[in-house]
Amino acid sequence: MGAREDALDLLVGYPAEFGRMLGFKKLTKLHNDWIRQMLWGKADLTLQAHRGSYKTTAVGVALTIQLMLRGRENCMFIRKTDDDVKEVIRQVAKNLESPTTQALYRAITGKPLAVKANASAITTSAYRGVSGAAQLLGIGTQSSITGRHADRIFTDDIVNLLDRKSRAERERVKDFYHELNNIRNRGGRIVNTGTPWHREDAFTCMPTPIKFDCWLSGLMSEDEIEALRQSMPPSLFAANYELKHIASEDALFRTAAVYGEDESLLRDGVAHIDAAYGGGDYTALTCGKRRGNVIYLYGRLWRAHVDTVLDAALQECQRLMCAPVYCESNGDKGYLAREITRRGQRASTYCERENKYYKISTFLRKWWPNIVWLKGTDPDYISQIMDYTEDADHDDAPDSAACLCRYYDRGGGSR
Repeated sequence: MGAREDALDLLVGYPAEFGRMLGFKKLTKLHNDWIRQMLWGKADLTLQAHRGSYKTTAVGVALTIQLMLRGRENCMFIRKTDDDVKEVIRQVAKNLESPTTQALYRAITGKPLAVKANASAITTSAYRGVSGAAQLLGIGTQSSITGRHADRIFTDDIVNLLDRKSRAERERVKDFYHELNNIRNRGGRIVNTGTPWHREDAFTCMPTPIKFDCWLSGLMSEDEIEALRQSMPPSLFAANYELKHIASEDALFRTAAVYGEDESLLRDGVAHIDAAYGGGDYTALTCGKRRGNVIYLYGRLWRAHVDTVLDAALQECQRLMCAPVYCESNGDKGYLAREITRRGQRASTYCERENKYYKISTFLRKWWPNIVWLKGTDPDYISQIMDYTEDADHDDAPDSAACLCRYYDRGGGSR
Protein backbone atom coordinates (compact mmCIF):
# COMPACT_ATOMS: atom_id res chain seq x y z
CA MET A 1 0.00 0.00 0.00
CA GLY A 2 1.01 3.60 -0.52
CA ALA A 3 1.42 6.24 2.13
CA ARG A 4 -2.20 7.41 1.77
CA GLU A 5 -3.63 3.91 2.20
CA ASP A 6 -1.35 3.23 5.14
CA ALA A 7 -2.49 6.42 6.87
CA LEU A 8 -6.17 5.67 6.31
CA ASP A 9 -5.70 2.07 7.44
CA LEU A 10 -4.15 3.30 10.69
CA LEU A 11 -6.87 5.84 11.45
CA VAL A 12 -9.80 3.63 10.46
CA GLY A 13 -8.58 0.22 11.60
CA TYR A 14 -6.15 0.94 14.43
CA PRO A 15 -7.19 4.23 16.06
CA ALA A 16 -5.78 3.22 19.47
CA GLU A 17 -2.34 2.88 17.86
CA PHE A 18 -2.80 6.41 16.53
CA GLY A 19 -3.65 7.47 20.08
CA ARG A 20 -0.48 5.86 21.41
CA MET A 21 1.51 7.76 18.76
CA LEU A 22 -0.06 10.93 20.19
CA GLY A 23 1.29 9.99 23.62
CA PHE A 24 -1.63 8.09 25.18
CA LYS A 25 0.40 4.99 25.93
CA LYS A 26 -2.25 3.19 28.01
CA LEU A 27 -4.75 2.76 25.19
CA THR A 28 -5.37 -0.92 24.47
CA LYS A 29 -7.25 -3.14 22.04
CA LEU A 30 -10.33 -2.48 24.17
CA HIS A 31 -10.02 1.24 23.45
CA ASN A 32 -9.48 0.45 19.78
CA ASP A 33 -12.89 -1.24 19.76
CA TRP A 34 -14.48 1.68 21.62
CA ILE A 35 -13.12 4.30 19.23
CA ARG A 36 -14.16 2.31 16.18
CA GLN A 37 -17.69 1.99 17.57
CA MET A 38 -17.80 5.73 18.27
CA LEU A 39 -16.67 6.57 14.73
CA TRP A 40 -18.15 3.92 12.48
CA GLY A 41 -21.23 2.59 14.26
CA LYS A 42 -24.63 3.41 12.83
CA ALA A 43 -27.10 3.53 15.72
CA ASP A 44 -26.85 5.72 18.80
CA LEU A 45 -24.34 4.33 21.28
CA THR A 46 -24.06 4.32 25.06
CA LEU A 47 -20.77 3.12 26.53
CA GLN A 48 -20.44 2.83 30.30
CA ALA A 49 -17.07 2.07 31.77
CA HIS A 50 -15.52 2.38 35.21
CA ARG A 51 -13.65 5.45 36.35
CA GLY A 52 -10.04 5.53 35.28
CA SER A 53 -10.73 3.48 32.13
CA TYR A 54 -9.59 6.26 29.76
CA LYS A 55 -13.06 6.79 28.32
CA THR A 56 -12.49 10.49 27.79
CA THR A 57 -9.08 9.85 26.23
CA ALA A 58 -10.76 7.50 23.75
CA VAL A 59 -13.40 10.13 22.98
CA GLY A 60 -10.66 12.71 22.37
CA VAL A 61 -8.92 10.42 19.88
CA ALA A 62 -12.26 9.70 18.16
CA LEU A 63 -12.96 13.44 17.84
CA THR A 64 -9.50 14.01 16.39
CA ILE A 65 -10.08 11.42 13.66
CA GLN A 66 -13.63 12.71 13.11
CA LEU A 67 -12.34 16.20 12.34
CA MET A 68 -9.62 14.84 10.03
CA LEU A 69 -11.75 12.49 7.94
CA ARG A 70 -15.33 13.77 8.04
CA GLY A 71 -15.03 17.27 6.72
CA ARG A 72 -18.69 17.59 5.76
CA GLU A 73 -20.01 17.00 9.27
CA ASN A 74 -20.17 19.30 12.24
CA CYS A 75 -20.00 17.93 15.77
CA MET A 76 -21.01 18.85 19.27
CA PHE A 77 -19.15 17.69 22.36
CA ILE A 78 -20.94 17.94 25.71
CA ARG A 79 -19.78 17.50 29.28
CA LYS A 80 -21.26 18.48 32.62
CA THR A 81 -19.76 21.98 32.84
CA ASP A 82 -18.07 24.43 30.48
CA ASP A 83 -14.78 23.99 32.35
CA ASP A 84 -14.93 20.23 31.79
CA VAL A 85 -15.43 20.88 28.07
CA LYS A 86 -12.47 23.24 27.76
CA GLU A 87 -10.07 20.57 28.97
CA VAL A 88 -11.05 18.17 26.17
CA ILE A 89 -11.28 20.83 23.45
CA ARG A 90 -7.76 21.91 24.35
CA GLN A 91 -6.52 18.32 24.09
CA VAL A 92 -8.22 17.69 20.73
CA ALA A 93 -6.68 20.87 19.32
CA LYS A 94 -3.28 19.74 20.58
CA ASN A 95 -3.83 16.32 18.93
CA LEU A 96 -4.66 17.98 15.62
CA GLU A 97 -1.59 20.19 15.72
CA SER A 98 0.80 17.35 16.59
CA PRO A 99 3.49 16.32 14.07
CA THR A 100 1.95 12.82 13.94
CA THR A 101 -1.47 14.11 12.88
CA GLN A 102 0.00 16.61 10.46
CA ALA A 103 2.08 13.91 8.77
CA LEU A 104 -0.88 11.54 8.45
CA TYR A 105 -3.16 14.23 7.07
CA ARG A 106 -0.56 15.32 4.54
CA ALA A 107 -0.14 11.68 3.47
CA ILE A 108 -3.92 11.42 2.89
CA THR A 109 -4.57 14.80 1.22
CA GLY A 110 -1.20 16.19 0.21
CA LYS A 111 -1.98 19.29 2.26
CA PRO A 112 -1.23 20.55 5.77
CA LEU A 113 -4.06 20.60 8.29
CA ALA A 114 -4.75 24.14 9.52
CA VAL A 115 -6.37 24.33 12.95
CA LYS A 116 -8.33 27.27 14.32
CA ALA A 117 -9.34 26.77 17.95
CA ASN A 118 -10.52 28.62 21.01
CA ALA A 119 -11.67 27.42 24.43
CA SER A 120 -14.96 25.98 23.14
CA ALA A 121 -14.66 25.35 19.40
CA ILE A 122 -12.39 23.95 16.71
CA THR A 123 -12.52 24.32 12.95
CA THR A 124 -9.94 22.80 10.61
CA SER A 125 -9.10 23.27 6.96
CA ALA A 126 -10.67 19.82 6.39
CA TYR A 127 -14.11 21.26 7.11
CA ARG A 128 -16.48 21.59 4.19
CA GLY A 129 -19.65 22.35 6.11
CA VAL A 130 -22.04 24.96 4.74
CA SER A 131 -23.94 25.93 7.87
CA GLY A 132 -21.43 28.41 9.20
CA ALA A 133 -21.22 26.53 12.51
CA ALA A 134 -17.90 25.47 13.99
CA GLN A 135 -16.69 22.02 12.97
CA LEU A 136 -16.58 21.02 16.65
CA LEU A 137 -18.44 22.96 19.34
CA GLY A 138 -18.04 22.12 23.01
CA ILE A 139 -20.68 23.07 25.57
CA GLY A 140 -21.69 22.25 29.13
CA THR A 141 -25.12 20.97 30.07
CA GLN A 142 -25.98 24.37 31.57
CA SER A 143 -25.71 26.00 28.14
CA SER A 144 -28.64 26.70 25.86
CA ILE A 145 -28.76 24.53 22.75
CA THR A 146 -31.89 26.06 21.24
CA GLY A 147 -31.37 26.69 17.53
CA ARG A 148 -28.18 24.65 17.29
CA HIS A 149 -27.74 21.65 15.01
CA ALA A 150 -25.11 18.93 14.69
CA ASP A 151 -24.46 15.80 12.66
CA ARG A 152 -22.58 14.05 15.46
CA ILE A 153 -23.12 14.59 19.17
CA PHE A 154 -20.75 13.19 21.78
CA THR A 155 -21.75 13.34 25.46
CA ASP A 156 -19.13 12.45 28.05
CA ASP A 157 -19.67 12.32 31.81
CA ILE A 158 -22.79 14.48 31.75
CA VAL A 159 -23.82 12.45 34.83
CA ASN A 160 -21.68 12.78 37.95
CA LEU A 161 -21.78 12.90 41.75
CA LEU A 162 -24.21 15.83 41.71
CA ASP A 163 -26.78 13.60 39.98
CA ARG A 164 -26.39 11.04 42.76
CA LYS A 165 -27.28 13.63 45.38
CA SER A 166 -29.84 15.81 43.65
CA ARG A 167 -33.12 14.78 42.08
CA ALA A 168 -33.45 18.26 40.57
CA GLU A 169 -30.11 17.84 38.82
CA ARG A 170 -31.07 14.41 37.50
CA GLU A 171 -34.28 15.78 36.02
CA ARG A 172 -32.49 18.80 34.56
CA VAL A 173 -29.90 16.65 32.76
CA LYS A 174 -32.60 14.29 31.48
CA ASP A 175 -34.49 17.24 30.00
CA PHE A 176 -31.25 18.45 28.41
CA TYR A 177 -30.57 15.03 26.91
CA HIS A 178 -34.06 14.77 25.44
CA GLU A 179 -33.48 18.11 23.71
CA LEU A 180 -30.46 16.68 21.89
CA ASN A 181 -32.82 14.65 19.72
CA ASN A 182 -34.21 17.93 18.42
CA ILE A 183 -30.85 19.40 17.42
CA ARG A 184 -29.18 16.49 15.67
CA ASN A 185 -29.52 16.61 11.93
CA ARG A 186 -31.39 13.94 10.02
CA GLY A 187 -29.25 10.82 9.90
CA GLY A 188 -27.16 12.12 12.80
CA ARG A 189 -25.90 10.10 15.72
CA ILE A 190 -25.46 10.51 19.47
CA VAL A 191 -22.59 8.77 21.26
CA ASN A 192 -22.72 8.71 25.07
CA THR A 193 -19.90 7.75 27.43
CA GLY A 194 -19.73 7.89 31.18
CA THR A 195 -20.32 6.21 34.52
CA PRO A 196 -23.74 5.73 36.15
CA TRP A 197 -24.40 7.34 39.52
CA HIS A 198 -28.09 6.82 40.30
CA ARG A 199 -30.95 4.51 39.31
CA GLU A 200 -32.84 7.44 37.80
CA ASP A 201 -30.03 9.42 36.19
CA ALA A 202 -29.90 10.45 32.52
CA PHE A 203 -28.61 7.04 31.44
CA THR A 204 -32.22 5.88 31.73
CA CYS A 205 -32.97 8.07 28.67
CA MET A 206 -30.15 6.63 26.56
CA PRO A 207 -29.86 3.42 24.53
CA THR A 208 -29.10 0.28 26.52
CA PRO A 209 -25.44 0.66 27.49
CA ILE A 210 -22.49 -1.52 26.63
CA LYS A 211 -20.82 -1.98 30.03
CA PHE A 212 -17.22 -2.54 31.05
CA ASP A 213 -16.81 -2.77 34.82
CA CYS A 214 -13.48 -2.97 36.62
CA TRP A 215 -13.45 -6.76 36.29
CA LEU A 216 -14.33 -6.95 32.60
CA SER A 217 -12.12 -4.19 31.21
CA GLY A 218 -8.83 -5.84 32.19
CA LEU A 219 -7.38 -2.39 32.86
CA MET A 220 -6.91 -2.84 36.62
CA SER A 221 -5.19 -5.47 38.72
CA GLU A 222 -6.99 -7.18 41.59
CA ASP A 223 -4.74 -5.33 44.04
CA GLU A 224 -5.69 -1.98 42.51
CA ILE A 225 -9.36 -2.87 42.63
CA GLU A 226 -9.14 -3.95 46.26
CA ALA A 227 -7.26 -0.79 47.23
CA LEU A 228 -9.99 1.33 45.68
CA ARG A 229 -12.69 -0.73 47.37
CA GLN A 230 -11.10 -0.04 50.76
CA SER A 231 -10.77 3.69 50.05
CA MET A 232 -14.46 4.58 49.58
CA PRO A 233 -17.97 3.68 50.73
CA PRO A 234 -19.36 0.46 49.18
CA SER A 235 -22.17 2.25 47.33
CA LEU A 236 -19.70 4.64 45.70
CA PHE A 237 -17.37 1.80 44.67
CA ALA A 238 -20.30 -0.15 43.25
CA ALA A 239 -21.47 2.78 41.12
CA ASN A 240 -18.05 3.92 39.92
CA TYR A 241 -16.25 0.63 39.36
CA GLU A 242 -18.86 -2.14 39.18
CA LEU A 243 -21.45 -0.01 37.32
CA LYS A 244 -24.28 -1.06 39.59
CA HIS A 245 -26.40 0.52 42.26
CA ILE A 246 -26.62 -0.65 45.84
CA ALA A 247 -28.14 0.97 48.88
CA SER A 248 -26.14 3.84 50.32
CA GLU A 249 -24.45 3.48 53.70
CA ASP A 250 -27.21 5.28 55.56
CA ALA A 251 -29.95 3.12 54.04
CA LEU A 252 -32.21 1.41 56.57
CA PHE A 253 -32.57 -1.87 54.71
CA ARG A 254 -29.41 -3.86 54.07
CA THR A 255 -30.60 -7.45 53.61
CA ALA A 256 -32.24 -8.61 50.39
CA ALA A 257 -35.99 -9.04 50.13
CA VAL A 258 -37.31 -12.58 50.55
CA TYR A 259 -39.88 -13.83 48.01
CA GLY A 260 -42.58 -16.50 47.94
CA GLU A 261 -44.98 -17.75 45.28
CA ASP A 262 -48.18 -18.65 47.20
CA GLU A 263 -50.56 -15.75 46.68
CA SER A 264 -53.23 -17.49 48.77
CA LEU A 265 -51.22 -16.46 51.85
CA LEU A 266 -52.42 -12.87 51.27
CA ARG A 267 -56.09 -13.89 51.12
CA ASP A 268 -58.36 -12.01 53.54
CA GLY A 269 -55.67 -9.41 54.11
CA VAL A 270 -55.90 -5.64 53.70
CA ALA A 271 -54.50 -3.11 51.24
CA HIS A 272 -53.03 0.36 51.36
CA ILE A 273 -52.63 3.02 48.68
CA ASP A 274 -50.14 5.88 48.93
CA ALA A 275 -51.54 8.19 46.27
CA ALA A 276 -49.72 10.60 43.95
CA TYR A 277 -51.58 13.70 42.80
CA GLY A 278 -49.02 15.18 40.43
CA GLY A 279 -45.39 16.07 40.00
CA GLY A 280 -42.85 13.27 39.97
CA ASP A 281 -44.37 11.26 42.81
CA TYR A 282 -45.41 7.63 42.64
CA THR A 283 -48.65 5.88 43.51
CA ALA A 284 -47.84 2.83 45.62
CA LEU A 285 -50.15 -0.10 46.36
CA THR A 286 -49.40 -2.62 49.09
CA CYS A 287 -51.49 -5.70 49.80
CA GLY A 288 -50.71 -7.75 52.90
CA LYS A 289 -51.68 -10.36 55.45
CA ARG A 290 -50.10 -11.31 58.77
CA ARG A 291 -49.87 -14.99 59.61
CA GLY A 292 -48.19 -15.66 62.93
CA ASN A 293 -44.84 -13.89 62.99
CA VAL A 294 -44.69 -13.39 59.22
CA ILE A 295 -46.24 -10.61 57.15
CA TYR A 296 -46.87 -11.50 53.51
CA LEU A 297 -46.79 -8.43 51.24
CA TYR A 298 -47.25 -7.57 47.58
CA GLY A 299 -46.33 -4.19 46.10
CA ARG A 300 -47.02 -2.25 42.91
CA LEU A 301 -45.61 1.13 41.94
CA TRP A 302 -46.71 3.58 39.25
CA ARG A 303 -45.17 6.95 38.50
CA ALA A 304 -48.57 8.40 37.77
CA HIS A 305 -51.52 10.31 39.21
CA VAL A 306 -53.68 7.97 41.28
CA ASP A 307 -56.72 8.59 39.08
CA THR A 308 -54.98 6.99 36.09
CA VAL A 309 -53.99 3.79 37.91
CA LEU A 310 -56.72 3.33 40.51
CA ASP A 311 -58.65 0.77 38.46
CA ALA A 312 -55.50 -1.33 37.99
CA ALA A 313 -54.70 -1.08 41.71
CA LEU A 314 -58.20 -2.18 42.73
CA GLN A 315 -58.06 -5.11 40.33
CA GLU A 316 -54.96 -6.30 42.18
CA CYS A 317 -56.76 -5.96 45.50
CA GLN A 318 -59.64 -8.06 44.16
CA ARG A 319 -57.30 -10.68 42.74
CA LEU A 320 -55.54 -11.11 46.08
CA MET A 321 -58.79 -10.76 48.05
CA CYS A 322 -57.47 -7.90 50.20
CA ALA A 323 -59.96 -5.42 51.67
CA PRO A 324 -60.57 -2.81 52.84
CA VAL A 325 -58.19 -0.44 51.07
CA TYR A 326 -56.66 1.99 53.60
CA CYS A 327 -55.76 5.52 52.55
CA GLU A 328 -54.97 8.62 54.54
CA SER A 329 -57.35 11.55 54.43
CA ASN A 330 -54.99 14.35 55.47
CA GLY A 331 -54.31 15.79 52.05
CA ASP A 332 -57.27 14.84 49.85
CA LYS A 333 -60.10 15.25 52.38
CA GLY A 334 -61.36 11.74 51.68
CA TYR A 335 -61.36 12.02 47.88
CA LEU A 336 -59.56 8.73 47.26
CA ALA A 337 -61.79 6.80 49.66
CA ARG A 338 -64.87 8.12 47.88
CA GLU A 339 -63.43 7.07 44.49
CA ILE A 340 -62.71 3.57 45.82
CA THR A 341 -66.23 3.26 47.22
CA ARG A 342 -67.74 4.57 43.99
CA ARG A 343 -66.00 1.69 42.20
CA GLY A 344 -67.71 -0.81 44.48
CA GLN A 345 -64.86 -1.64 46.85
CA ARG A 346 -64.45 -1.02 50.55
CA ALA A 347 -62.27 1.85 51.71
CA SER A 348 -61.09 2.90 55.14
CA THR A 349 -59.53 6.26 55.93
CA TYR A 350 -57.19 7.37 58.68
CA CYS A 351 -55.56 10.64 59.67
CA GLU A 352 -51.77 10.31 59.56
CA ARG A 353 -50.09 11.80 62.63
CA GLU A 354 -46.73 10.01 62.68
CA ASN A 355 -43.56 11.29 61.08
CA LYS A 356 -42.89 9.33 57.90
CA TYR A 357 -39.25 8.54 58.67
CA TYR A 358 -40.21 7.42 62.18
CA LYS A 359 -42.95 5.19 60.78
CA ILE A 360 -40.67 3.55 58.18
CA SER A 361 -37.68 3.19 60.49
CA THR A 362 -39.83 1.79 63.28
CA PHE A 363 -42.40 -0.53 61.71
CA LEU A 364 -41.07 -1.53 58.30
CA ARG A 365 -37.55 -1.90 59.62
CA LYS A 366 -38.75 -3.97 62.58
CA TRP A 367 -40.69 -6.37 60.38
CA TRP A 368 -38.27 -6.47 57.45
CA PRO A 369 -36.60 -9.78 58.46
CA ASN A 370 -40.08 -11.35 58.75
CA ILE A 371 -41.62 -10.12 55.50
CA VAL A 372 -42.14 -12.46 52.54
CA TRP A 373 -42.85 -10.64 49.29
CA LEU A 374 -45.11 -12.23 46.73
CA LYS A 375 -43.31 -12.81 43.44
CA GLY A 376 -44.56 -10.30 40.91
CA THR A 377 -43.98 -7.36 43.24
CA ASP A 378 -42.61 -4.50 41.13
CA PRO A 379 -38.78 -4.41 41.20
CA ASP A 380 -38.96 -0.60 41.39
CA TYR A 381 -41.13 -0.92 44.49
CA ILE A 382 -38.45 -2.99 46.24
CA SER A 383 -35.67 -0.74 44.92
CA GLN A 384 -37.36 2.28 46.42
CA ILE A 385 -37.38 0.54 49.80
CA MET A 386 -33.75 -0.57 49.51
CA ASP A 387 -32.66 2.95 48.54
CA TYR A 388 -34.65 4.63 51.29
CA THR A 389 -32.86 7.07 53.60
CA GLU A 390 -34.16 10.01 55.60
CA ASP A 391 -33.27 12.25 52.63
CA ALA A 392 -34.59 9.95 49.88
CA ASP A 393 -36.23 11.57 46.86
CA HIS A 394 -38.98 8.94 46.76
CA ASP A 395 -40.60 7.21 49.74
CA ASP A 396 -44.00 6.13 48.46
CA ALA A 397 -43.31 2.37 48.49
CA PRO A 398 -41.65 2.22 51.94
CA ASP A 399 -44.33 4.50 53.36
CA SER A 400 -47.14 2.27 52.07
CA ALA A 401 -45.43 -0.90 53.28
CA ALA A 402 -44.77 0.68 56.68
CA CYS A 403 -48.46 1.54 57.03
CA LEU A 404 -49.45 -2.11 56.69
CA CYS A 405 -46.68 -3.23 59.05
CA ARG A 406 -47.91 -0.70 61.61
CA TYR A 407 -51.48 -1.93 61.14
CA TYR A 408 -50.49 -5.52 61.92
CA ASP A 409 -47.95 -4.58 64.57
CA ARG A 410 -50.69 -2.82 66.52
CA GLY A 411 -53.04 -5.78 66.35
CA GLY A 412 -54.99 -5.06 63.22
CA GLY A 413 -56.54 -8.06 61.42
CA SER A 414 -56.57 -11.66 62.48
CA ARG A 415 -53.31 -13.42 63.24
